Amino acid sequence: MENSVLARITALQNCKVMVIGDMVADVYLEGKVARISREAPVLILEHTDERVVPGGAANVLNNLIDMGGEVYAVGIVGRDSAGEKLLHILNEKTINTAGIMADDKRPTITKTRVMAGGQATVRQQIVRIDREEKKPLPLELEQAIEAYVLSSIAKMNAVVLSDYTGFTISAQLIRKAIDACRARKIPCMVDSRYNVMAYQGITVVKQNESEAAAAVGLSSIDGNQLYEAGKKILEGLSAEAVIISRGPDGMTLFEKSGQVTTIPVTDKSEVYDVTGAGDTVVAVMALALASGASYVEAARLANFAAGVVVRKPGTATVNPEELYAAVSKNFKV
Repeated sequence: MENSVLARITALQNCKVMVIGDMVADVYLEGKVARISREAPVLILEHTDERVVPGGAANVLNNLIDMGGEVYAVGIVGRDSAGEKLLHILNEKTINTAGIMADDKRPTITKTRVMAGGQATVRQQIVRIDREEKKPLPLELEQAIEAYVLSSIAKMNAVVLSDYTGFTISAQLIRKAIDACRARKIPCMVDSRYNVMAYQGITVVKQNESEAAAAVGLSSIDGNQLYEAGKKILEGLSAEAVIISRGPDGMTLFEKSGQVTTIPVTDKSEVYDVTGAGDTVVAVMALALASGASYVEAARLANFAAGVVVRKPGTATVNPEELYAAVSKNFKV
């Protein structure tokens, strides 16, 4: 198995993957604690830095391009500073952004984290400010996205639907994108926070434990409930595979054939930050399926990739060299 997993990493290069979803600008405002305010019992921070990092579907794009994929982005940004910075980052990384439309009347989805720290203290997030328009897209924008997807999808090796409930992906787009993929036998993968059961006919579903529980009406997943949830999602969507990430317990893969595979984490002792690890799983699994990997092979590679990014602070990605090293270390090859 190890040789096939190692060989598969090379095959990921240059696969064409389209990501349709909610483009998020993760903004980090850095500050040094100066003193307590006289106006209220709050910290005063001296501004030291500000940076924008791709988040949401844009983080899936970031992971795909760093793994060597040929990446096509489909989504919405506002005509604002956050949108301009996000597009600049994606274009610099040679991601094809022709499918990202600008909307004059809605802001770029932005999650601003205020980070505080000092010389002798650990940097910590003290508040997060979210900005987004919680309304469906205007009809003309929805139609423009749909037209781009349907005109471009035939040349893709895989498609990812990254649904953070930002209204980029309409019910009609779900249906047309999935049907187009099925007609062309293109693997199509969804990662949806709250609406996964709308993706009837999808190839592969990615969920974490809490998302999977909510999808089937459970408050949590314990023991046999994990298998109940996985099989209900698989059968309810007529999917080929469902992968449920389980934090320190690894991942469990459910296949239409009836096979269930549990994949343990590679190293529990080195987890630093799980931010964005789910996006890494989606990106690497999609690339692996695009290259012709089996569901088990794709899940194993995605698991190794997640093991790399959780050892990095903040929203991070993995590259082929890091993934190869992680697999080699595990199998001692």
